[in-house]
Amino acid sequence: MVGELRYREFRVPLGPGLHAYPDELIRQRVGHDGHPEYQIRWLVLRRGEDGEGGSSQVDCKAEHILLWMSNDEIYANCHKMLDEDGQVIGPSQEIAGDAGALDKSVLGEMETDVKSLIQRALRQLEECAGTIPPAPLLHTVHVLSAYASIEPLTGVFKDPRVLDLLMHMLSSPDYQIRWSAGRMIQALASHDAGTRTQILLSLSQQEAIEKHLDFDSRCALLALFAQATLSEHPMSFEGIQLPQVPGRLLFSLVKRYLHVTSLLDQLNDSAAEPGAQNNSAPEELSGERDRLELEFSMAMGTLISELVQAMRWDWASSRQGPSARSSCSIFQPQLAEANPGLPPTRAQPSIRRSRRFRPRTEFASGNTYALYVREMLQAGMRVRMLEDYEEVSAGDEGEFRQSNSGVPPVQVLWESTGRTYWVHWHMLEILGFEEDIEDVVEADEYHGAAVSGALGVALPTWRWKPMTELYAVPYVLPEDEDAEESEHLSQAEWWELLFFIKKLDGPDHQEVLQILQENLDGEVLDDEILAELAVPIELAQDLLLALPQRLDDSTLRDLLNCRVYRKYGPEALARQPAYPTLLEAQAQPQESAGAARVEGKEPPTQYPDTPLRRLMEGCGPPGRTFLDLERALSSGRPQETEIRPFLLQLQRQPQPFLTLMRSLASPAANKPLHLTVLRILMQLVDFPEALLLPWHEAMDACMACLRSPDTDREVLQELIFFLHRLASASRDYAVVLNQLGARDAISKALEKHLGKLELAQELRDMVFKCEKHAHLYRKLTTNILGGCIQMVLGQIEDHRRTHRPINIPFFDVFLRYLCQGSSVEVKEDKCWEKVEVSSNPHRASKLTDRNPKTYWESSGSTGSHYITLHMRQGVLIRQLTLLVAGEDSSYMPARVVVFGGDSASSLNTQLNSVNVMPSASRVILLENLNRFWPIIQIRIKRCQQGGIDTRIRGLEVLGPKPTFWPVFREQLCRHTRLFYMVRAQAWSQDIAEDRRSLLHLSSRLNGALRQEQNFADRFLPDDEAAQALGKTCWEALVSPLVQNITSPDEDGISPLGWLLDQYLECREAAHNPQSRAAAFSSRVRRLTHLLVHVEPCEAPPSAMAAPRPKGRNRSHDWSSLATRGLPSSIVRNLTRCWRAVVEEQVNSFLTSRWRDDDFVPRYCEHFHSLQKSSSELFGPRAAFLLALHNGCAGGLLKLPFLKAAHVSEQFARHIDQRIQGSRIGGARGMEMLVQLQRCLETVLIFSGLEIATTFEHYYQHYMADRLLGVGSSWLEGAVLEQIGPCFPNRLPQQMLRSLSTSEELQRQFHVYQLQQLDQELLKLDDTEKKMQGGPEASDKEHEEEKAEEAEGAGAAVAADVAGEDEEEEDEDLYYEGAMPEVAVLVLSPRCWPIASIRHTLNPRTCLPSYLRGTLNRYSNFYSKSQSYPALDMGPHRRLQWTWLGRAELQFGDQTLHVSTVQMWLLLYLNELKAVSVESLLALSGLSPDMLDQAIGPLTSSRGPLDLQEQKGIPGGVLKIRDASEEPRPRRGNVWLIPPQTYLKAEDEEGRNLEKRRNLLNCLIVRMLKAHGDEGLHIDQLVCRVLDAWQKGPCPPRGLVSSLGRGSACSSTDVLSCILHLLGQGTVRRHDDRPHTLSYAVPVTVMEPHTESLNPGSSGPNPPLTFHTLQIRSRGVPYASCSGTQSFSTFR
Repeated sequence: MVGELRYREFRVPLGPGLHAYPDELIRQRVGHDGHPEYQIRWLVLRRGEDGEGGSSQVDCKAEHILLWMSNDEIYANCHKMLDEDGQVIGPSQEIAGDAGALDKSVLGEMETDVKSLIQRALRQLEECAGTIPPAPLLHTVHVLSAYASIEPLTGVFKDPRVLDLLMHMLSSPDYQIRWSAGRMIQALASHDAGTRTQILLSLSQQEAIEKHLDFDSRCALLALFAQATLSEHPMSFEGIQLPQVPGRLLFSLVKRYLHVTSLLDQLNDSAAEPGAQNNSAPEELSGERDRLELEFSMAMGTLISELVQAMRWDWASSRQGPSARSSCSIFQPQLAEANPGLPPTRAQPSIRRSRRFRPRTEFASGNTYALYVREMLQAGMRVRMLEDYEEVSAGDEGEFRQSNSGVPPVQVLWESTGRTYWVHWHMLEILGFEEDIEDVVEADEYHGAAVSGALGVALPTWRWKPMTELYAVPYVLPEDEDAEESEHLSQAEWWELLFFIKKLDGPDHQEVLQILQENLDGEVLDDEILAELAVPIELAQDLLLALPQRLDDSTLRDLLNCRVYRKYGPEALARQPAYPTLLEAQAQPQESAGAARVEGKEPPTQYPDTPLRRLMEGCGPPGRTFLDLERALSSGRPQETEIRPFLLQLQRQPQPFLTLMRSLASPAANKPLHLTVLRILMQLVDFPEALLLPWHEAMDACMACLRSPDTDREVLQELIFFLHRLASASRDYAVVLNQLGARDAISKALEKHLGKLELAQELRDMVFKCEKHAHLYRKLTTNILGGCIQMVLGQIEDHRRTHRPINIPFFDVFLRYLCQGSSVEVKEDKCWEKVEVSSNPHRASKLTDRNPKTYWESSGSTGSHYITLHMRQGVLIRQLTLLVAGEDSSYMPARVVVFGGDSASSLNTQLNSVNVMPSASRVILLENLNRFWPIIQIRIKRCQQGGIDTRIRGLEVLGPKPTFWPVFREQLCRHTRLFYMVRAQAWSQDIAEDRRSLLHLSSRLNGALRQEQNFADRFLPDDEAAQALGKTCWEALVSPLVQNITSPDEDGISPLGWLLDQYLECREAAHNPQSRAAAFSSRVRRLTHLLVHVEPCEAPPSAMAAPRPKGRNRSHDWSSLATRGLPSSIVRNLTRCWRAVVEEQVNSFLTSRWRDDDFVPRYCEHFHSLQKSSSELFGPRAAFLLALHNGCAGGLLKLPFLKAAHVSEQFARHIDQRIQGSRIGGARGMEMLVQLQRCLETVLIFSGLEIATTFEHYYQHYMADRLLGVGSSWLEGAVLEQIGPCFPNRLPQQMLRSLSTSEELQRQFHVYQLQQLDQELLKLDDTEKKMQGGPEASDKEHEEEKAEEAEGAGAAVAADVAGEDEEEEDEDLYYEGAMPEVAVLVLSPRCWPIASIRHTLNPRTCLPSYLRGTLNRYSNFYSKSQSYPALDMGPHRRLQWTWLGRAELQFGDQTLHVSTVQMWLLLYLNELKAVSVESLLALSGLSPDMLDQAIGPLTSSRGPLDLQEQKGIPGGVLKIRDASEEPRPRRGNVWLIPPQTYLKAEDEEGRNLEKRRNLLNCLIVRMLKAHGDEGLHIDQLVCRVLDAWQKGPCPPRGLVSSLGRGSACSSTDVLSCILHLLGQGTVRRHDDRPHTLSYAVPVTVMEPHTESLNPGSSGPNPPLTFHTLQIRSRGVPYASCSGTQSFSTFR
């Protein structure tokens, strides 16, 4: 199942050590499908590594996940929430305010008292307005607080007058009244979270509450909110630096958050079970729900907008610009060919190219181009990289520095890396000097080789499938879009645009509505109609043109960042990543009008040249507005009416104000500017409207100026005056200063200036007093952000459950900021705070200037040099690299050690030690640290060549940026995993109850995966976030489902196995596309395609593995390459299921068809059908093809021995028939080859199985008959090459090898004969010189020469025989007539199954002299060849001639193809007219069967002989047939070779093989039992078994000799038996020593009863069994058989 069952509940794993349990049913509602849904609280618990409950629990945090679940999901996952009938127990309706021990009458009296006290308190509060509160009022409030702490009276305090009372008390200037109001609120909020939230919501919705609350009252309410939300969203953002948000903004965020949560509760309550409380019509309920959804979406959008501004994400996005993610499958790994560094869908609009230098495409070869670049390139020229090379990518530009004769020869300063790198000539494209470069607008005009890198070519999307994939992704197919819908905005887009329309005030709002009415036929637009409008795209574009001029700065920033504007906004503005130009255009009329109102005349156009003016010039028109403000402030005592318009303008466009404050962080040399800025800021603090400016956003600049040791004392004093006045005017900014660490900074400033800084101590005390409030603000910021994240996750869950679009404005914006940083890295100075060195600190900056020519040089003794890095909080080092140069010689480091510690005094943890090679330029010191070290110290222990001081060229640090992405990824994956695991459990329950529901699984999975794919494409900004979501979905939904549907039930059949069986059964009927079987098969295929979609056919190479640099850029330290991952559990379970299905199919086929005459063709057809089905279901994946083969092998292994032997014989016979049939040629021969190939594919499964031994036995026999009967052909070698692994002993291969050896011997024999002839001729020449001529001598020489030339070769030999004498060798030298051509085959009995080896041929009695001499000479040649090393074949061998072989005889005009026996018989009839069969038997020594087999074809209608039966002559008489008796062919070839004789597995030979197998099994088990649990090594076991088989005494020699041909035993036979025993479970392997075998179970091993192998026999065969008795002797390596007999009794 999906989760683990504990205490009748399912424990759902959420991560390492994390599990979720269903805890409580919270509420109930009716879902969008009309079925009830229940909100369940799941507790998230962290448990010990042992995973057990109870005492093993090591940590239990109050963390939970709220999840809406259906009836089926609760039934499958939450058993304790079901009653006895299986129905869900609804949420308990607890009575609000249980009376407890209070009587109803007493409770009524107390309620009356509370109402009268409320009236009295309101009257007393009005009477003491503006005076000191009297004691009776305080006593009244104190009594009310006491009543409020009584829970049964909570309902009375919900009176609206209570809220009025609290509002008046909170806004009172008297501290005691405000304190009493806080006590009363705390008493009311002490009961439950619902009451607390209701009070906060009610108070926050009061009009202008911020104006009535002072700092303490606001903090009291914020503390109450923090207490209310602390347990709801326990989310930690440790290591992430949250911005300093003042209390005013925090309170606004709290109001928005409470409003959103209230609307969300109303939405859930509106969907509650209808009936009891709500009797409205369905139309009214639907309209109310639609109104709430719109209101909730607008409120959520407002909350996100304000939160983004408070977190200062909007300014970061305006600088970076939105990035789009490529649309690719989130459930598959990215293609290895895709360069992750290139933007996926965005291309550069223009490129740069040279006006005078030629590109590489104009040259015929790379060498020519390299020579051209080498000749034309000059120092200082700009170049571009044409291809990727180590650390430089294609398209990178740089400046050429120098070249030399090294490899690579060219040094370029690259802009992408900020340092030099050596490359090759042909890799560069010359751009030239700046005056030689031009911009090309159209990228298509450029055809250089660097276009792919320089332009950032768009990568293929998910609509394109790589060639390694067979099927398209089922769920990412785009849905059919309605043409009418494509012309209108979607509801989500319209609601996002409607959000900005609702932001407009008064006239602007009416103008926009007027535009809508004009384009919508004048329809009256109310809120209900506005929400449901279908807005055309043209109208939306008009609205987007009209809105920017009517929005303020912050809302305009939201508009430019939203999706609807990026999609439909003006193209000229949509291309811009930021919006200053639009703001400047908007500000010009406002600035002019405001200035005119201030001055009453024309605005000033000229300003004095001051540092302030130069600072404001970069801000555009808003900057000029600020200069006007400064002029107004400098004109004596400005009136508030004069300054107010400028302050309002700054509130709308605060950029000049922020620029002014951030100038304080500039170098201390800007003292006049700093004093001017502080003077302006001091004056601004006095205006109440100025306190609404975003002071907190630039407060870090003030802190930088305060901390700087170079700050002038006068500037520092003015800064303290300003901060003191600002903190006094608004204590919120004192809290901000506390968060920024102002207390320590002020203390250091006082120490430096000896306490002579006015108001510094007062400011420090003021900041210190806000410590508690700073902690509260940090907690509130965390709680609000965590609450928003939880609400976002809840909306994603509803989106998954209902499949309805998410219509919340800025939802994608919020997700983009949360996922931001998933692929971002921090480099160098962003990772550390400061760098310290052991000596020469004035040169420490050279380590980080990115200039390879500069360096830091130490000064000191050997081993005392170090570099200390003070890391930023939370930065984990991904890579720390040291830059060195070989040219530094003895100054170059040779050994570097890196230490880490928590402080400078605790640097005692060695992180790495590196030896630096003299040729290195980049030395990687650290990689992928998993712990944060505050201080890292690099110690140079030794230099090259014994140098003392060292030189370091640079230091590079790469680390992950601390962003919200890790936190959000954890929450997103946790919620996603829980949702889909619960759903997977419910679906699995449905499938377990009814297997037919498995047919609907593909559509269910399709919908879920398409939902996640669309969500990722719509909302997630980068591939890492999308891949994380896709992986979690797949692991939580698909993996458990596959595990469940592939797990067998009580009957041993899994649901998916049953479905695949049904698919195979109806496969033939599915060819009709209109049939039900076709629809059924389509569903099954869609399901299997979907399940294997995540696994590519071939795993792409790891994209993280960097290439090894070469040449000068080589470093000594390299990380190991990433290894390929193992197959996933999904594929493993699917392959196991498919294997079981195939095994059952094959076993059923073998059981029913093994006796058929056409068994092999049917089996091949069945296997081919299974193979096609595997390809249809799973594609060309190696895992499933292997499962198919293993399934077929499993079916074969289930066969009893004699059945398996029969099957193997049938396959060997079928192959033999197809090989012989292919010799026919033509169409019939080609058909035979096709059938042979299909059979060979099936036979390959025998490899490694026990059946391979018997298959080799029969194949060897039939192959020998083919080779000796009709000769060898290319097809024999081709067949063996394909099915070679099916022969354990490799006997067929040795047979072909022996034929090759025979051919080589035949060639050598031919040379030997020529040598013999040359020697004889030489002797004749010598004799002729000695003798005095004569005609007789000449005639004799001619006869000998003729006889010698007529020599040929011999026949087949196989046994040992002594060499013949010279007289016999020369018998055929004087043969008259043409000598026959004879070829001798030397056959080794070790690999050739010579059935007639006992029938040896005696050439002296059975062959004519002209053949006998050739055979004798070959015997002498073979005997002599044994002494030559070139033909050394082991021990000395002799030949024995056999009757095996074939011959061609001339009979009239016919050529007879006969065997050796037939040749002898026909040649014998040349001398006799007739011969009896009895005399032939006596002369040849052959068996009657063998002779009858040879006589049969000769006496057939095609043969030349007649067999006549005569009385008194057994067997008859043979004579040559008279030509007139019977017509027969007169010309051509006549094949009379006896036909192939096929064996039967049921005969004595097959039973002997079975007996040998069982004897070996008994012997193996006996030996393993003798060695007990220690067991034997497999090699040792094989040797002992063979030794016992050959020498005895166990098994007995008589029993072994009775096996006939089965008495031979090899190591392959023993290994085959070991595999059989392993499969039966009798023998086991050791887990820690897999090569050691031991006895497993001390039980009798018995094969089941089998049906009779002989169709003609009656009844079943007796059981084939062997018994193993207890071993009592241990004195010998294997148990002696003298004590007990341990072998089987056989039939």
